[in-house]
Amino acid sequence: MQLITTVQDQGWETWDDPVRGCLRWCLLADGADPTPESVTTGVAELTAHGWMGRHRHTAPEVYYVLEGKAVVALDGQEVTVGAGALVRIPGDVEHGVRAVGGPARVLFVFPTTAFDDVDYRFSADALA
Repeated sequence: MQLITTVQDQGWETWDDPVRGCLRWCLLADGADPTPESVTTGVAELTAHGWMGRHRHTAPEVYYVLEGKAVVALDGQEVTVGAGALVRIPGDVEHGVRAVGGPARVLFVFPTTAFDDVDYRFSADALA
């Protein structure tokens, strides 16, 4: 088991669709691994016009802005955050994020047993 990893060591997933958003992301640690127990962590990268669609999931989540500026939507309100900001997102609260003024990188953390346990429910899905 690897105890140290970098984003360069990971496989990236890219989303580019009108519901989920336009970004790329990778997992650094999946809570399914025995160490650290029950924590899923990853990095999302948004280009200058990148965004992640508004969504909900039962698991709470934490964003930590590593680089750049982003607008985070939380339960209908938007706030601009920059590098060093920590955003706590309670479970089932609608949220999304978009880069402003250039690209942004955001660390995300779920206190879940595995990333597969996080059921993303995108707000645009409810309109279909």
